[in-house]
Amino acid sequence: MTTLSEVASHAGVTPATVSNVLRNRGRVSQETRERVMAAISALGYRPNLNARALAEGRGPTLALMVSSIANPFYPEFALAVEQAARDHGSFMLLCNTNDDPATAYAYLNQLSGSLSEGVLVMNCNLDFGTLRQSRAPVVLCMWEKPEEPPGLPCVAVNFRLAGQLAAEHLLRLGHRQIGVIIGNGKGGVHTTRMQGFIDTVRAAGVDLPESHCRNGLDTVQGGYEAARALLLDQPGLSAIFATNDLPAIGVMHAATDLKLSVPDDLSVIGITDIQMAQETRPALSTVAVPTQEAAEMAVDLLRKLIKQPAPADVADEMRVTSEPVLKPRASTAPPRPPKGYAD
Repeated sequence: MTTLSEVASHAGVTPATVSNVLRNRGRVSQETRERVMAAISALGYRPNLNARALAEGRGPTLALMVSSIANPFYPEFALAVEQAARDHGSFMLLCNTNDDPATAYAYLNQLSGSLSEGVLVMNCNLDFGTLRQSRAPVVLCMWEKPEEPPGLPCVAVNFRLAGQLAAEHLLRLGHRQIGVIIGNGKGGVHTTRMQGFIDTVRAAGVDLPESHCRNGLDTVQGGYEAARALLLDQPGLSAIFATNDLPAIGVMHAATDLKLSVPDDLSVIGITDIQMAQETRPALSTVAVPTQEAAEMAVDLLRKLIKQPAPADVADEMRVTSEPVLKPRASTAPPRPPKGYAD
């Protein structure tokens, strides 16, 4: 097996220079970098990652902690993070907390001790004080309140605007009898997107009473149960907004079981634009959030923190992605005119 020292000898440089090239650190001229890479290729050198981890006290990995891998959004985000990490020569370690704060804390404690250079955190029910005490850099992903920085490095998405765009879409179609399914999960993280929707509807002079709103888990089944109860209680609704795509799909399932046609009898719209939203029949109208961009920004910010531990300019830096985008599809349409209406 070729050693790092043999690569250095072949390239005519020191082992430290080879290490800097592999880690993309330090000041190495382009000519020297090319010579080292040629030596690596010629000798078939493969870094000993275990030895590096032991020497540095941490692995060449970035960790991503998510609340539930069963939610299709998280695998999609994890794929984007993995691609961004790999582009920078790192591996990604995925940690599923299953919405359990104790599991999240145990992961954070172990990861920040030796297994990871830095940690990306998504909705894991950990308080900010705990995250600030992490021994490895931490970046919050997909923070939903750009107007309220959390005091931690984070990447934020304007989810209030996402809710606003969903409301404007239904209002433009002519809907006035509108229901809301709030897919809170256990963390209640959808408050901002819900408020953006409700504020926009009420600003247009449309009544949205509490009786038109239901809470449910952020799952297809949660959306199904909440929508079924809502539609049985409020049969006059012509449209339902769900704060995430999974419960929105559950709304469509509930409508089908209640013999309602989507979108003829009931329009449905969600937020996120997971792959499944495009594959449902009818395809789900939704507001897409910049998942790929958020992942790349999060990895870039985390790498900055790793290279410069706790620099003043990034200790509480917040980066905001581009704006969400409406994706109108087949699950929304103008409401049917009242019976007896003549063209």
